Amino acid sequence: MIPGRLIPHSRPTLGAAEARSVMKVVQSGQLAQGPEVASFEDEMSDRTGVEGAVAVNSGTSALHLGLLALGIGPGDEVLVPSYVCRALLNAVRYTGGTARLVDVDPDSFNIDPDRVGKALTKRSRAVIVPHLFGLPAELRALRALGVPIIEDCAHAIGASYRGKPVGTFGIFSFCSFYATKLMTSGEGGMILSRSQKILDRVRSLREYDRKSSPALSFNYKMTDLQAAIGRVQLKRLPAFIARRKALAGRYNAALAGLPIQIPGVYPDRDHCYYRYVIRVKGGLRPALERFRKRGISCERPVFRPLHHLTGQRGFPGTEHVFRRAISVPLYPSLSDREVERILSETVKVFD
Repeated sequence: MIPGRLIPHSRPTLGAAEARSVMKVVQSGQLAQGPEVASFEDEMSDRTGVEGAVAVNSGTSALHLGLLALGIGPGDEVLVPSYVCRALLNAVRYTGGTARLVDVDPDSFNIDPDRVGKALTKRSRAVIVPHLFGLPAELRALRALGVPIIEDCAHAIGASYRGKPVGTFGIFSFCSFYATKLMTSGEGGMILSRSQKILDRVRSLREYDRKSSPALSFNYKMTDLQAAIGRVQLKRLPAFIARRKALAGRYNAALAGLPIQIPGVYPDRDHCYYRYVIRVKGGLRPALERFRKRGISCERPVFRPLHHLTGQRGFPGTEHVFRRAISVPLYPSLSDREVERILSETVKVFD
């Protein structure tokens, strides 16, 4: 390995403000869901301009409860891209519904509207639309299909499509605040919606205590400790995204002449660069190993496509990007020295 500290693929950006916010909650004695969670929900809904928000313990939980609020159950189909993490597949299965897998556009990595249109059946109740790696999906074409859209903003909170924030186009949207997401609360998630009916239903489902009804509900609450961190991170989010965009600009300029494909430019979409994903020629393993030996931790941005897990075939766009896509470290806490090292070593790997 090249001498020097390993640069990790991801790491959170935390500081004294987050530590102070947690200490304040600890000193208050109110650790579980309480006023910090309520404030975090209000601030998230204000930022995105939706009716309201409901915080829960993970992005998967947020999607699960949102699907239940829509009435998804056995016999219903929810369309899901194959090139995405398995949390979406799991959440649909939790409801008893069926995830109908759809191929992606190999240029944007996002779900392909034409493929969605061809996959719709009489049982289709919704389509989950991740804005993968921070690039908004083609929402205008998807909305034209007439099927309810659920926006997955786990990679894209703060991005916009045609000047409008993502998370405001669907029947509801959901976020993840896992440790290495655009903003973090350690763990956690949230639903955003203009539908008061959906918000009320999700609030009812996220906790089971003090209810006279025997109807099923869950223990999916966020803690005030997590919300306190999340509130600070939300204030820092514009600076985080600005830093990500600046780094992506440097990466684009430095890597443009290499025999790789760098992220495309879409004038109608504001990319927030949750991941900086390049595509390489040939197999991934040799390139990943060369990066590792040079002290740069790069990863497949999606561990395994969903159709590999379900034993299906016929997803050429997904197969193309799965075999060629590499995520190079890009996050706000990278120092300028680390950035220069990443770029220098990337040039050496592919030049």
